[in-house]
Amino acid sequence: MFTGIIQTVGRVARLEPRGGDVRLHVDTADLDLADVQLGDSIAVSGVCLTAITLDARGFSADVSNETLSLTSLGQLKPGDPVNLEKALRLADRLGGHLVSGHVDGLGRVVSITPDGRSQRWTFEVPAALSRYIAAKGSVCIDGTSLTVNEVAGHRFGVNLIPHTVEHTAFHARRTGDAVNIEVDVIARYVERLLSSGEAPKLDEAFLKQHGFA
Repeated sequence: MFTGIIQTVGRVARLEPRGGDVRLHVDTADLDLADVQLGDSIAVSGVCLTAITLDARGFSADVSNETLSLTSLGQLKPGDPVNLEKALRLADRLGGHLVSGHVDGLGRVVSITPDGRSQRWTFEVPAALSRYIAAKGSVCIDGTSLTVNEVAGHRFGVNLIPHTVEHTAFHARRTGDAVNIEVDVIARYVERLLSSGEAPKLDEAFLKQHGFA
């Protein structure tokens, strides 16, 4: 598990095709890997990967063909920035929200608009994911935990403060770029309970207010 709080921005060092899959080598910049062991998980732009080699400059991980096709990792090139977060420890602060590192699908940057010193970003997601995104709820974009400001159809908006833009790979994102989306796991459990018919009946006004009806 992860928190969605990016610890550093790394760079793709190289990509090695291996029988349809890819071995991804990441330069981790200033991220301390002293407490990371082979087999540990590291989130790369929101995708949970297993470290199979470690050295002074970074780590490498094997990325399956399915992961390449369903996430933005399949579009990476040497030199591209990637958001990095080591796996959550039980004693760590949970500054964002619980993130699994299992990407639900790809979204797209629709617009980036200045708002004071911050920026308003609008994203579009597939219809299958939009139902799980609610105003004032949480969403993970490229591994970053963000609060949803508003939702309109298959689009939603978030506010990025200067610190977030400067200390994540968002500074390199442009309109039209694909982003990895992981919806809040709580939304999925709520839907499961409601669809099973076993959950207590919830007030309809409450469901509408929180985007579940």
